[in-house]
Amino acid sequence: MRRLRRLLFAIGWIYLGLVVVIAALQRQLLFFPTREPERVMLVNASTFGMEPWRNAAGEIVGWTRRPQPGIRAANKLIVFHGNAGHALHREDYARAFEDLDVGQQWQVWLFEYPGYGARPGSPSRETFAHAAQSAAAELHALDSRPLFLLGESLGSGVASDLAADPSNAVAGLVLVTPWASLADVAQMHFPFLPVRLILRDRWDNVAALAKFTSPTAVLVAGRDEVVGAAQSDLLFEKLIAPKRRWLFPDATHNDAEIQSAGWAGEVSDFLLDPAHTKR
Repeated sequence: MRRLRRLLFAIGWIYLGLVVVIAALQRQLLFFPTREPERVMLVNASTFGMEPWRNAAGEIVGWTRRPQPGIRAANKLIVFHGNAGHALHREDYARAFEDLDVGQQWQVWLFEYPGYGARPGSPSRETFAHAAQSAAAELHALDSRPLFLLGESLGSGVASDLAADPSNAVAGLVLVTPWASLADVAQMHFPFLPVRLILRDRWDNVAALAKFTSPTAVLVAGRDEVVGAAQSDLLFEKLIAPKRRWLFPDATHNDAEIQSAGWAGEVSDFLLDPAHTKR
């Protein structure tokens, strides 16, 4: 019995040490940024016909494309990308929406997270939320066109946090492979750890959107191995806003079918439907 107690005691200390290490390193385990020097990002952006989106201080906070001469899109869209990579890797979203109706419907900005691409800073829910709120405020100050958000995976948390505050006047949401609760997703991947006790960045999209009433499109990957289709479906079920769900039954989390944005026309029609669009 004494030997067994010693063994259990040792196992307990090892487990506690593992929890402490993972708690300390959790942001390295959660965020997967791709970093590039600004000069490299500028060259890459030019190949897509995009230019820097700079804030009032002149810092690059993302990327956008100069509208065609004589065309002024009716709506603004900020894209909050998924975890891996950087904003320019989601240029397909910008092109898909901007190509609709010969550019008359959407002008798109690809938002870059602090600590990603060439943007300085450290990834966290707090830094993302502060940067996103500042970016939205600057776009609102630009003109009175309605502001919509697209959040992909990790970006669904950033977009939902931004939409949760009525003062941000978010006119509609597109959530691509979103979660209901990041804590639940993390617990699914680490069932042997007390994730809900140690998680710092507690994105809860259900709670954030509990009072959101603008149109919300949810895109679900049926074989989502990262977030899980059940998480996306749960979020959709809890929404009180005018909502529509697009299901890609054979798609995985990072499937090209989801990334290609071939659904942009249908989503655009839903978001801009006069029956529920806030103006």
